[in-house]
Parts: sequence; C-alpha cells; structure tokens
Amino acid sequence: MYSKIVVVGSGLFGLTVAERIATVLNREVIVIEKRPHIGGNAWSESDSKTGIEIHKYGSHLFHTSHEGVWDYVNQFTKFNSYNHHVWTIHKGQTYPMPINLATMSQFFSRSLTPDSAKEIILGEIQSMVFQDEDNFESVAIKAIGTSLYNAFIKGYTEKQWQVEPSQLPSDVFTRLPLRFNFNTRYFNDKYEGLPLNGYGEFILNLSHHKLIKIMTDIDFFSSGIALSSDVLVIYTGPLDAFFNYKFGQLGWRTLDFELEHLEVADFQGTSVMNYADTDVKYTRIHEFQHLHPEREKKTDGTVIMREFSRISNTGDEPYYPINSPSDREALMKYRALADAQKHVIFGGRLGTYKYLDMHMAIASAINTFDSQILPRFN
Repeated sequence: MYSKIVVVGSGLFGLTVAERIATVLNREVIVIEKRPHIGGNAWSESDSKTGIEIHKYGSHLFHTSHEGVWDYVNQFTKFNSYNHHVWTIHKGQTYPMPINLATMSQFFSRSLTPDSAKEIILGEIQSMVFQDEDNFESVAIKAIGTSLYNAFIKGYTEKQWQVEPSQLPSDVFTRLPLRFNFNTRYFNDKYEGLPLNGYGEFILNLSHHKLIKIMTDIDFFSSGIALSSDVLVIYTGPLDAFFNYKFGQLGWRTLDFELEHLEVADFQGTSVMNYADTDVKYTRIHEFQHLHPEREKKTDGTVIMREFSRISNTGDEPYYPINSPSDREALMKYRALADAQKHVIFGGRLGTYKYLDMHMAIASAINTFDSQILPRFN
C-alpha cells in the first residue's frame, strides 16, 4: 500500500485525478505545482480595472459531447451559453473561420453551393501528385485546394508551429473543422460554454477537497520527493524532462502574450481574430469581454491580448507538441522508459506528448483513475 500519493502538475488532468483520489479513495493527495497558481493554462482571473475575465494563457473554450465529462464539470461550476465563432484577416479582408461555404463564397467572389465549391477544389488538385500523402500540407491541400490553403492555412500554420507544414502530422489539420455549408460555429459539440464565474473559481472548486494539499512555486525535481515503491506519483509535466532529456528534447511550441488595455468600448467585435498573413507577427488577438456577454463591465474600456507562437527552448513553458518525424522517433523511446516505471503514472498533455483539449484531459484523467489508480488500492 502506498504511504503517499503525489500529483505533479495542477492542470485539469492533475486536479481531476487528485479530486477522484480524495473523493473516491478518501486518501490524502499532494499536488505540486511550479507556477504560483493552480489550473495550468486554463487559469483565469478578473481584471481589476475593467472587471473583464482575463484568460492568462489565451482564450480557453470549454466544449464536449461526452455526457460523463459534462456531468462531472457541472459539479463544480455552471456555464454560460457562449458559442465560439472565429474570424480571420487575410489581405485586409475579414472571413469567417473555420473554412465554410461563406468563407469560400467570399474568397472566390461568387455565391457557391456545396457542389460548386467542391468542383473548384477538385479542379485545383486533380492533376497534382503528392510525394508524401500523410502530412499536414498534403492532407490540407487535398481537402481545400491550393487557393484556400495558401490564403488561410499555410502562413498561419508556419507562424503557429514554426516549422514547414509538410513536417507536421496530418492529424493537426484534421482537427480543424471544414464545412460545405454556412455553419460558422467553430465547435460541433453538444455542450459549450464558459464557467459562469470564470475558470479560477471552477478550478478552486475542483481542488477544494480537504484531502487535497496544494503546494505551489515548487519544482518537482528539486522538491526532495524521492521515487520509491511506497510513493505513487502521477506525473503531468513534460515527458522528456522526467528522463532528463536522455533522447533529446522533444519539439514543443510555446506562446508569448502581450496584454493591453484600450480606451475603446469594443476593439474587434469578437473574442478571437486570427491573422492569416505572415507579415503580421502574431497569430491572433483575443478580446476577452466577448467570452462573457452576460456580464457588465466596470468601465467603457476593453482588454486585448496578442498571441505569438514560437519553438519552445529550455526554460520555456511548453504548450503543444510539434510531433515531427524526429519527435515521434524519440517519443517511442521515452514511452518505453515510461512503461517501465512501476510507481509513476504519466498523464496530461505534457506527460503523454499529446494534444488534448480540456474535456479530453478531464476524460483521460477519469479513465486513468478508474483503470490505473483505483485497482492499485482495491
């Protein structure tokens, strides 16, 4: 029997696992977080000047069709009725995203039907020969043709991932919706919204159990907690860092943010505006007041955040796995080492080197608890 349970990292995966351990097992669990706050990248807080809820690490939109996840999160917060819509600027024109029939009709300057839009795309790609069909660029061009790809996807992807699109795995593109209708809603999930009183309150409620002990501003590797057979560790930090980069550093993308208060009532008219062209250095601008239209502001001003993407270096906060061919080769070796750890469970976006939306992280945490943690104590 384990004498101590430690969760490394307080993102949604780590906190969900901790909540399950405390609630179901009635066991004390220590959560170690190197940042000064819990909640990982989902953390939000109220701006003292305007009262606008600021998402510290860019807009986080909760959406899911998983009934179990939806029931679970509603134990800790209620949600507003926000539905996410994204727009993108290309050569001075604003288009709806993801690419849909409205985007295509505006871009090609004519009213298109689903069939006529598909004919345009087919006409662009029918004579093309793809050397490698299983990468981001090939899959994207096959789906939307060269014109739409070059206008809305290529430059944005180069800015966002800092690598040639042909070096990205195909599933990066397949996560993007593509519609041959006029539906401009970004997500297709049954449930969508923002925590009514912000992610900060939701995260605090999630971690409120008396058996959950939070320790912030502490790096696990210098915490003095030793790996042993009587300590169960659920590790959600970077997988390569756990093994001291034995097979090299995996490719991560990190983000930089510029927050600005503006003395205007509304800067861009929407929560997220993408910038598709490479002559604009940032990928998008967030305007957080649009995430909570049910709220009243303290002032007539607004708050915006410019988001810049770059390759993560040592010491940076890794956000998203690039998953290039060389990354995948090293990843297999790291996973073999992870599988050999009998008393360490790896999870979350960083611990598994997988792209996970918030609802996916929560679902994965619940599954990890049920399949890997609970049996150890039964």
